[in-house]
Amino acid sequence: MTSTAAELLEVLWGRASTAPASASQLRVMLVLEHHEGINLRTLADALGSTPPSTSRLCDRLQAAGFVEREVSPADRREVRLCLSGRGRAFLSDLRARRERALRSVLEQMPAAERLALVQGLEAFCAAAAAQIQDDAADDPRGQTA
Repeated sequence: MTSTAAELLEVLWGRASTAPASASQLRVMLVLEHHEGINLRTLADALGSTPPSTSRLCDRLQAAGFVEREVSPADRREVRLCLSGRGRAFLSDLRARRERALRSVLEQMPAAERLALVQGLEAFCAAAAAQIQDDAADDPRGQTA
């Protein structure tokens, strides 16, 4: 049941996305949104990717105007990655489209079942956040994703 729900949610998300960004590029943008100003190696680690692959993703996102590169004030050899204003606007618009798609499905559900789903999702979010925190604390490199 959970995999069916996840697959259906993915279909809804896909329908809501008329995005000029690939799924991999979207992941980069989401990480940067939560970890503003990280360097390429840290971003690659967060994505479970290699620095060269991550660099190519960032090149495409920078060319599209979604990501900016800045020289670190602490070390001029280090480049920090940040979402641009256009990147933030894109994520905001994407979230709004996804919310509308999800709301249209939820409106078809009986009120009691909708309330039960919301309560279940709140519990899921709390458990997932705790697990992510525990995983970050157990990371031997001391890094968080």
